[in-house]
Amino acid sequence: MGLSEIDARVRKAADDAGRAPDSVELIAVSKVQPNERVEAVLREGHRSFGENRVQEAVGKWPGFRDSYDGIILHLIGPLQTNKARQAMELFQAIHSVDRPKLATTLARLAQDIGACPDLFIQVNTGEEPQKAGIMPSDTDDFVAECRALDLPLQGLMCIPPVEEEPSLHFALLAKLAARNGLDGLSMGMSGDFERAIALGATHVRVGSAIFGERDYG
Repeated sequence: MGLSEIDARVRKAADDAGRAPDSVELIAVSKVQPNERVEAVLREGHRSFGENRVQEAVGKWPGFRDSYDGIILHLIGPLQTNKARQAMELFQAIHSVDRPKLATTLARLAQDIGACPDLFIQVNTGEEPQKAGIMPSDTDDFVAECRALDLPLQGLMCIPPVEEEPSLHFALLAKLAARNGLDGLSMGMSGDFERAIALGATHVRVGSAIFGERDYG
């Protein structure tokens, strides 16, 4: 499929929803992708990328930043508190703030570093026991807690259950964000990003449709 087709689909979905084409940021999810595939997308001019693991990103992106200006990195996977400083120094946005201990750690490090990435709270909209994220019923309180820590909250993020209609979860996330005065909605992946855009997504996370299938071997 490739970057140009996905970018065109994102723009069309935004237009169909009566939104400006640039109101949706396409995050190219480059986790576990070989460097040559990532560089091919960089050469096409794309600059917004997502990674799941801090350690993988640390080994990959400093070299690319030496060659390409304007790269914006999003951490979209779980963040351990002992990797928080590395994450804050490498990423421009963290989409997986999912517990009070992590929020407190980020606030402390922000004071030390003097800066903080844009932050999104991960909401477990499906209330799945195996999945990270704040429960929907706890979201309002956690937003208030993060704001009390002076954290730069941009919005909410979700990963819907694979067996359920994602639009129901996108609508719930949008409702929670609006209720808390948050504009950012990080939702939608390769198979459902157009539905997410129709329901207000500001950031969509697309990997295999841009790069091809991942090889975990």
